[in-house]
Amino acid sequence: MATILNIETSTEVCSVNLARNGEVLFEKESLEGLNHSRFLTVFIEDILKENHFKTKEIDAVAVSKGPGSYTGLRIGVSVAKGLCYSLGIPLIAVGTLDALGIYTVQNGKEYVPELNQPQNALFCPMIDARRMEVYTALFNSEGKKLEPVSAKVIDENSFSEWLEQHPVLFFGNGAEKCKPALNHPNALFRGPLKASARFMIKLAEEKYNNNEFEDVAYFEPFYLKDFIATVPRNKIIR
Repeated sequence: MATILNIETSTEVCSVNLARNGEVLFEKESLEGLNHSRFLTVFIEDILKENHFKTKEIDAVAVSKGPGSYTGLRIGVSVAKGLCYSLGIPLIAVGTLDALGIYTVQNGKEYVPELNQPQNALFCPMIDARRMEVYTALFNSEGKKLEPVSAKVIDENSFSEWLEQHPVLFFGNGAEKCKPALNHPNALFRGPLKASARFMIKLAEEKYNNNEFEDVAYFEPFYLKDFIATVPRNKIIR
């Protein structure tokens, strides 16, 4: 029975929890935007101090590996690796879309109670990228991945073959902007809109039990796309 510190910083949410045997013990979460450098280490310290929990009681650290915000991922992974180094415990990496997708699959009845055959539904987590682009994947009702993690530019033809045969739930912080394009009757916009360390718990526990650990020295986030630095137009000196 492992005690795992779960860290989620891949989107605008900064989320941390301690979980044991698949259940949350303590958690902290902020929805204030990309302020992870301010909140993450403070949240971890607060969780430990407020609950009189010792670092030696942590068996592993799990971190959301992406895709998502380049800066958010760097912060989360750096903190996770630092903890693993200092405590001598294993590092677990959980795909952001896997965590969001599998959690929603397991709670599908909550989101689509009116479906006569919920086993026919498909689940499509979306993480906001730029403009009409999202990071996404597709799962069936058993949690099997039907489409791999990818970056897609969404238009009226996206997922058309799946939508003809299945109700598809679109969720995550990239789903709302896709509503105008995905106007098929089988397109349902349900499920969680924000990422959370809570969604990581089951997958992290499974990886711990299967000894699926990362090399702390060499592990890098899954960015999916190369980072492109931009400069706001009003900052350019002419």
